Amino acid sequence: MTADSRPASLSDETIQALSHKIMDACAALACHTEVEGEINRPFLCATTRQVHAYLTRWADALGMTTSIDAVGNLRSRLAGPTPDAPTLYLGSHLDTVPNAGAYDGILGVVMGYAMLEAVRSLQEEGGQPLPYAVEVVGFSEEEGVRYGVPFIGSRALVGTVDAMLELRDAAGQSVRDAIRDYGLNVDEIGEAQFRGRALGYFEIHAEQGPVLQDAGVSLGVVEGIAGQNRVILEFMGQASHAGTTPMNLRRDALAAAARFAVAAEDLARATPGLVATVGVMQARPGAINVIPGEAYCTLDIRHARDEVRLKAFEQLLNTANAAAVERGVTVTITHKMEEQATPMSDAFKALLHRAATAEGLPHPELVSGAGHDAMVMAAHMRAAMLFVRSPNALSHHPDELVLEEDVADALRLGVRFLHLLAAENA
Repeated sequence: MTADSRPASLSDETIQALSHKIMDACAALACHTEVEGEINRPFLCATTRQVHAYLTRWADALGMTTSIDAVGNLRSRLAGPTPDAPTLYLGSHLDTVPNAGAYDGILGVVMGYAMLEAVRSLQEEGGQPLPYAVEVVGFSEEEGVRYGVPFIGSRALVGTVDAMLELRDAAGQSVRDAIRDYGLNVDEIGEAQFRGRALGYFEIHAEQGPVLQDAGVSLGVVEGIAGQNRVILEFMGQASHAGTTPMNLRRDALAAAARFAVAAEDLARATPGLVATVGVMQARPGAINVIPGEAYCTLDIRHARDEVRLKAFEQLLNTANAAAVERGVTVTITHKMEEQATPMSDAFKALLHRAATAEGLPHPELVSGAGHDAMVMAAHMRAAMLFVRSPNALSHHPDELVLEEDVADALRLGVRFLHLLAAENA
C-alpha cells in the first residue's frame, strides 16, 4: 500500500456500514440523559455510566482495554506493536450542555472507535497493523456547564486539573467531592496524565457553524482555535421608586449593563473575525416599578488572533467602567477564563490535506470559534481537528444535525490519516 493510494480492501460497503453504525450510536447515546425529553449530561452524572458501558462494549469487540480514570474520562486503548510504541489519542467529550444536540462531542468519540474498526477490517484483508498505540478518550467534561470552567477531562490528561478541584457548582459541591461521590479516587488524579511518547491528538467534531454549509463542502481542516475570555460583570447602583425618582438622580445598574451589552455587539460587528456575546443578564430586585439597583451580566469574547481579542477586550472593560461612572454605579469584574488562540499542528494539517486529496474530497481550512479539548492537548503534543458540516448551522440545540454521507467522508479521511501517520512512523 503506497502512502497516498486508497487501500483496495477498504470498500464503500464497509464505509457505509460503519457510517450507519456511527449515526445509530449517536442516536442511542442521546437517550442516556438526566432530563427526560432532552439531551442533558452534565459532568459525572448518573447516565454517564450508561454511555461508558455502551462504548466499552464496542471497545471490547475491537480488542481494546478500557478504564475510567480519576476524573471520569473513558480510556480505551489499543496496544501498539511494542511496549514503547508512541500513542495517538483520538476522541472528544461525553458531557453536554442542557437541551443539547446528539452530535456535539459524542460524534468524535464514536468516530474514534469506527476508525479503528475500519483499520481492523483492513488488517483482516491482509493489511499491516498500525505501528503505534491508539487511545480513544471520551472526556468526562468539556462544556464548563456545571462548574463554569471547561476542560476538566482533558486537563487531567495533560496534568493541569489540580487547580480546578475546589471549584463549586450551583449546589455548592466541589469538583473533588463530585469525583468522590461518583466512586472515583481523587488521589489517583496524577495517574490520569498521559505517559510515554505521545504521537499526537486528533479530534473529529461537528463544525457547529455555517462556514462549511455555505461553501457546499462536507469537511474542513481546522487551522486553529480562537482564543477567548469570559468574565462576569456586577453593576451596583441604588434601587428606588420608578415613579418618584427623576432621571438625573437615578443610579440605574441595569442601564449601565445594557449600555455595555450594546457596546459589545457594536464592537464585534465592526471588527472582522471578532465575536462578543452577553449571554446572561439579570437585574434585581426585578419589579416593574423599581429602578434596578443591581445588574449582573456575562461577556464571552473570541478571536483567532490574540492581539485583536485582547485589544477589544480591554476596550470593552473600559466601556463598562465608563458606563458605570456615567450613571453613578460601580462595576466589579470577575475574570472566569482566558484561553490563548491555539494553532493546530502544521504537520498534522498537512497529513489531513494529503488524506483529503487522496480521497478526492475538498478540504478548506477554517478557524474554530468554539473551544475544544484539542486546544488543551495542543499545548502538550501535536494536535489536529477535522470539522464535519453542520447542515443547519445549529449546535448546543436539539435540532443539531450532521449528514450520514458527510460522516462517511470523515471516516474515509480519518482512516487515510491513520495510515499516512503510520507510513511516517513505520
